[in-house]
Order: sequence, then structure tokens, then C-alpha cells
Amino acid sequence: MATLKAATQKWLLHPAAKPVLFIVCLLPFAWLFYGAFTNQLGANPAEALIRATGDWTLRFICIVLAVTPLRVISGAPALARFRRMLGLFAYFYVVIHLLSYSWFDMGFDVADIAKDIAKRPFILVGFSAFVLLTPLAATSLNAAIKAMGAKRWQWLHKLVYLIAGLGLLHFFWMRAGKNDFAEVFVYAAIIAVLLGWRVQQFLKKKKPQPAYGVRGKLS
Repeated sequence: MATLKAATQKWLLHPAAKPVLFIVCLLPFAWLFYGAFTNQLGANPAEALIRATGDWTLRFICIVLAVTPLRVISGAPALARFRRMLGLFAYFYVVIHLLSYSWFDMGFDVADIAKDIAKRPFILVGFSAFVLLTPLAATSLNAAIKAMGAKRWQWLHKLVYLIAGLGLLHFFWMRAGKNDFAEVFVYAAIIAVLLGWRVQQFLKKKKPQPAYGVRGKLS
């Protein structure tokens, strides 16, 4: 077991690990680009592109939330070095999602986009998630941590929990129109487990520890 942990840690710290992850994270975009170029996205390619990029945004948010539990449970601290890249890819896909909606659905008409956001709650929720995710992406550099201070930076990045909830609600309302909730329940279960783990860890830290005397007995 110790040998496996050491091998995993060594692989995660390998210089090629980040470039490999970068390529893997780009694969969904590459497939969508290829599918659009070769007309393989179905009868409504615009809708397929909008929905697929939204789905990948939510998936990457779930992956980002999974990094810390996996790091703690597996005893592989090197996993933390990938969290920033994964978070930036979540932002990359939400930007593509928003651009696809603005272009294919609204023709980049800013006035119509503003009216649509105000009129349709599920779009308002999704746009709110994008707005909240923007400062997280903007402060992902080490310089931002130094400028803000570690504590304030950490509090800002706790917005990811709210963003995950808004993303899930956006996805739920979108699927409610077609009465299709199977995937919604899957994402809801994943997010619930990941957030539940954090609550458990928080309560464990807050639990008072027994005080011991000099000889190791309860005082």
C-alpha cells in the first residue's frame, strides 16, 4: 500500500502530469469543435453545443470539489497542484457555454440577452453562477493570493460551494422543461456527498478534544 502511494505521488509530481491533464481537459472541447465542423452534433447543433458546454462546466465544478476529499482520503497531497487548472477549465467551459448561448440563441444582441436573463429564472441563475465564478478565475494566480492575503483569498474561493448549487439549480430548471431528471439526481448526489464530506470535516475540527494530564490521563 505504501509503495502504491509513493508511486502515485511520484507520478502526480512528474513534470508531464500537468501537460497530460491539460490535454485531457481539452478533449471535450476538441470533440465539440470537430463535431460542429463535421456536422456530427445532431439535428440542432447549436443546442447540442450549448448544452454540452454547460454539462462540462458542471462536471468540472464537481471534479474541483472532489480534489480535496480525494487528496485527504488517498493521502496524495500532490493532487492539490491540479486544482487551479481544473478550476480554470470550469471557467473556460462556462465562458464557451455563455458565448454559445449569446451567439446561437441571441445573435449577440446585448439588449435581448439582458431581457432574456431577467425574464427566465433558470438563465438568471446560470448567469449568476458565471458572475460569481469570474472573480475566482481572476484570482487564481499566486500574485492574487499575496495581494489579498491567504485568509481573504480562501473565503472568496468558498464561493465555489454556492456556484455548485446555482449550477445544479440551473441544470434542474433546464431539464424540468422536458421532465428529465435522471442526470440531475446524479449531479445532486455527487455534490451532496462532496459538500457533506466538508461539513463532516468541519464538525470534526470543531469537536472539543479531551484534555490530558502530564501522564496521559484525563485531567
